[in-house]
Amino acid sequence: MSFTDLIELAAERFGSAVIVANDEFFAPKDALLLPTPPVWIEGKYTERGKWMDGWETRRRREAGHDWCIIRLGAPGIVRGVVVDTSWFTGNFPPECSLDGCSLNGVASAEQLMTDSTPWWELLPRSPLEGNRRNEIAVRPGPRVTHLRLNIFPDGGVARLRVHGDVVPEPARLSAAGAVDLSAAENGGFVVLCSDMHYGHRQNMIMPGRSTFMGDGWETKRRRGPGHEWSIVRLAAPGRIDRVEIDTDHYKGNAPGSFSLDGCDTAGATLDAAQVDSRSWTSILARTPLQPHSRHILAAEGPATTAFTHARLNIFPDGGIARLRLFGTPRSR
Repeated sequence: MSFTDLIELAAERFGSAVIVANDEFFAPKDALLLPTPPVWIEGKYTERGKWMDGWETRRRREAGHDWCIIRLGAPGIVRGVVVDTSWFTGNFPPECSLDGCSLNGVASAEQLMTDSTPWWELLPRSPLEGNRRNEIAVRPGPRVTHLRLNIFPDGGVARLRVHGDVVPEPARLSAAGAVDLSAAENGGFVVLCSDMHYGHRQNMIMPGRSTFMGDGWETKRRRGPGHEWSIVRLAAPGRIDRVEIDTDHYKGNAPGSFSLDGCDTAGATLDAAQVDSRSWTSILARTPLQPHSRHILAAEGPATTAFTHARLNIFPDGGIARLRLFGTPRSR
């Protein structure tokens, strides 16, 4: 699996933000995390120079380098970054590095810039190429809540994508009440699916309602027997009590019905070769789905059974905007 298939820890939809930068003369730091691909607009200028879709500093005339600090909306273990220099051809930084730190609570810009902040190196100085997506693997280390992107010596970066494993605050899974065990921000992850021709499988477990039809999991049209499926590794082993399945925006391409199964891998991983060999327990029997609708259903499976994975089956194909699996972690 490529690291780019992992959760994007610095996505704006999780609440990530660029907190502070030492310079943003030509283009603002906030553009670094925009979810849209960077664009070029010929002939567009501001009072400071050519308009660029990204973060761009002035030309440095003294020693040192430029930097910005990002708060991860989904703290976790970083496994790779994409430093996108699209449209920066003669003004991209030739090198970058990355530092991380782990802080409790919501740190201010002033706190993050003090010498007392315990930064450590995640990525040493690494070469960058202009006008391309620079995909750089990162050796996994401790959980991080904030990143410091350093560029040497100056220049512009269009977008930054940070991929890895979500490791939420322990309080998210230990709080009273039901927890969404499938949610990406809680540590859920869609490990496998039968097809995702139109929409990525991870979209189902993102925060909030979907914003358009492309913001969900959608398969191609099935022309043979069988059905499509997707498997979620739960944030923690637990009992599933309530299921929410949303076909928002899927009006002519929602599945006709769905069912939900669970299994306990007992600490083992689950790969494609093991899907059919696992012993699956029914959580919800096959149930009709309505287009462009939010369905809330009580689980029908054993009330005391804890699962590590859930398999969503859709019949025969189509799109699911969001999946929520509320329950109680086994550790409680």
